[in-house]
Amino acid sequence: MPRATELAHLLLRHALKPGDWVIDATVGNGHDTLWLAQCVGPSGRVFGFDVQMEALAATTARVHDHPQVTLFHVGHEHLEEHLPPDAKGRIAAVLFNLGFLPGASKTVTTRAETTIAALEQALGALSIGGHITLVLYPGHAEGALEAAALRDYARQLPGAFVASHFARLNTRRPAPELLVIERLK
Repeated sequence: MPRATELAHLLLRHALKPGDWVIDATVGNGHDTLWLAQCVGPSGRVFGFDVQMEALAATTARVHDHPQVTLFHVGHEHLEEHLPPDAKGRIAAVLFNLGFLPGASKTVTTRAETTIAALEQALGALSIGGHITLVLYPGHAEGALEAAALRDYARQLPGAFVASHFARLNTRRPAPELLVIERLK
């Protein structure tokens, strides 16, 4: 069984094509940002967000050969303010890899309030047939609160969206989970 991050990539690999516009809502060390840039190619656009300069520096180094990537030093809850005006209804995918930056302080973590605000903006920017993936980390206190809030939020989405939840059930401690939201109409 693939890890939650790998499963997100597997699901999106078939949905993304060259020229698509996508968002990496939490660039972290840039692995997802680079993968998205490779999926959408030079004719696509990748918009990446992170609050930590350390994350942006790592991502910048990783995607230096990909001019289709634009990075913003701002929380994902401000994504709508930084996207081009013609992005609304054009975003093919939004990736959220939540929690904290690997290798950095675990005191800086995503939070339910800001992630839900970002998710609401992402839903508004999503194209018909577009996908949002959220990798959740319920294994730490803030992550458990965020995961529960996002699962509850996804359950309440209107019929224009379909939400799916993937989680391992037989683990001693909470394992990463994946929420996937697709816009149907």
